[in-house]
Amino acid sequence: MCGIVAYIGPRDAYPLLMKGLHRLEYRGYDSAGVCLLNDDLRVFKCKGKVSDLEDFVAGSDVSGNIGMAHTRWATHGEPNTINAHPHLSQNKTLAIIHNGIIENYTVLRSELKNRGYTFTSDTDTEVLVHLIEDIMINEHVSVEEAVRVALNEVIGAYAIVILAKDFPDKIIAARKGSPMVIGVGKDEFFIASDATPIIEYTNNVVYLNDEEIAIIERDHEIQIRTILNQKQTPYIEKLAMSLGEIEKGGFDHFMLKEIYEQPHSIYDSMRGRLHVDQGIVTLGGIRDWEQKILNAKRIIITACGTSWHAGLVGEYLIEDFARIPVEVEYSSEFRYRNPVLGEDDVVIAISQSGETADTLAAIELAKSKGATVLGICNVVGSSIARATHAGIYTHAGPEIGVASTKAFTAQVAVLTLLGLLLAQKKGTISQTEFQKILIELDRIPAKVQQILELSQKIKDIATIYKDVKNSLYLGRGYNFPVALEGALKLKEISYIHAEGYPAAEMKHGPIALIDELMPVVFIATRRGIYEKVITNIEEVKARKGRIIAIVTEGDETVKALADHWIEIPDTLEALIPLLATIPLQLLSYHIAVMLNRNVDQPRNLAKSVTVE
Repeated sequence: MCGIVAYIGPRDAYPLLMKGLHRLEYRGYDSAGVCLLNDDLRVFKCKGKVSDLEDFVAGSDVSGNIGMAHTRWATHGEPNTINAHPHLSQNKTLAIIHNGIIENYTVLRSELKNRGYTFTSDTDTEVLVHLIEDIMINEHVSVEEAVRVALNEVIGAYAIVILAKDFPDKIIAARKGSPMVIGVGKDEFFIASDATPIIEYTNNVVYLNDEEIAIIERDHEIQIRTILNQKQTPYIEKLAMSLGEIEKGGFDHFMLKEIYEQPHSIYDSMRGRLHVDQGIVTLGGIRDWEQKILNAKRIIITACGTSWHAGLVGEYLIEDFARIPVEVEYSSEFRYRNPVLGEDDVVIAISQSGETADTLAAIELAKSKGATVLGICNVVGSSIARATHAGIYTHAGPEIGVASTKAFTAQVAVLTLLGLLLAQKKGTISQTEFQKILIELDRIPAKVQQILELSQKIKDIATIYKDVKNSLYLGRGYNFPVALEGALKLKEISYIHAEGYPAAEMKHGPIALIDELMPVVFIATRRGIYEKVITNIEEVKARKGRIIAIVTEGDETVKALADHWIEIPDTLEALIPLLATIPLQLLSYHIAVMLNRNVDQPRNLAKSVTVE
């Protein structure tokens, strides 16, 4: 959550910081602020989006070539101007921006109040900047040493950047549990929550590890120390990202662009791994751990949100293909419920960003119990990629829209490859069936492209249902997780209440809601438990429910029952989620646009949930 960006170098800092904030705004957009250091710490901040900040700052002196900026997703304190970052220390010689949560801030706040400090905000962040100042004054130490000492007193997660009025050529940055990357240019440095503000200027980056502090000085190399004062050697990596990937490319919204990128993102997630001509699947990232996975008594998939839905599809795939028991857990529950884990278990953690706080905590718990932990994530160098024993990147490219689309189908594609690999190695699938699935999987990107051409028809359906207050999404088997994901998309971006259920469970409660105003979306493809789904459709129709059906191309039976239908190409049952989810994404998108919602930045949401 929250986006931070900072700069030191020869350029004017303000325009660079504003451009960086716009690229990070998907991480939070409750308030925004900027601090520039030029003889003094000049702070500008306001409630609202980055564009509101730009309007607020217009006409002010924004000169200087060192500064930092922040876009906030509120945790402690309501989203207003007072609680916006940056925050100043009491004597106004230090400024801080922060992404994370200081869990023991109330205790620290009370101690600092007793020492005469006053607080102007309700945030946990202001406590930290006062604490650093207090240590500098009373222990007579440098700002970087005061930061180190203060962070040893802090419980919680943080990515922080600090500017000091008396040190105009220095930036201090530190992280624990929240992401931070440092861009290394020619005589300049960039700091950000992720690489999107940096890629325009340099592709050389250093990823800070947990409990590391970076001291960045003009005309000097980066110094890194741990909070235990151990010196670390910065490791510079190359970014595999292009500027075009983080721009809209002519689309009205990032979400629409990312929906339309799915033929490529699915293909890229399988490229170099799916070998139809050789009849094999290779996953180099887990090669050294294959035997451990094959011998696992069970696999536990842990994730949050859309990634959890992908995990549910993965459960069907791995159990169906490889006959290994699979459980799917919400990371936020798994980490707290003292699960039974051992050395014979394999845990797969799924996250688009690779920074999801609950999933990271679940990883650490699983490792502490001796389990083997694999990661499936989209961001090279992310915390999950580094915390797990091994893993698989999805190669979906940057996903800027807060509501996940292409990341979901990329995760499902990777889980399909994993299930097939394990099945072939275990001998639980015949080579004929294996080859049949490979051939069909290779055709999926073209079939996704075919569905995207139905956007206008889907838009016409959206026009009819844009004003409904509730809806149900129903599916069976592989299509049940698709129903959950379709309902989530509608909730996230249109703010219409929607629920996903297994179709048969409708009779166990939700059918009470059905009347002539209730749209019911059925994923009713011909493969799978087809006849039973038709029975469920009949039950809704008998109660005057309005039926929108995702159907297999050429299926006249379901069409005759439905009020509206969207045809998708035929495919194997196990691969239906890769196709059936596409029209549901488009339906949600078109409804949200018609309702004038902020599609890319839905209210109250942030892209990367790096706090509890």
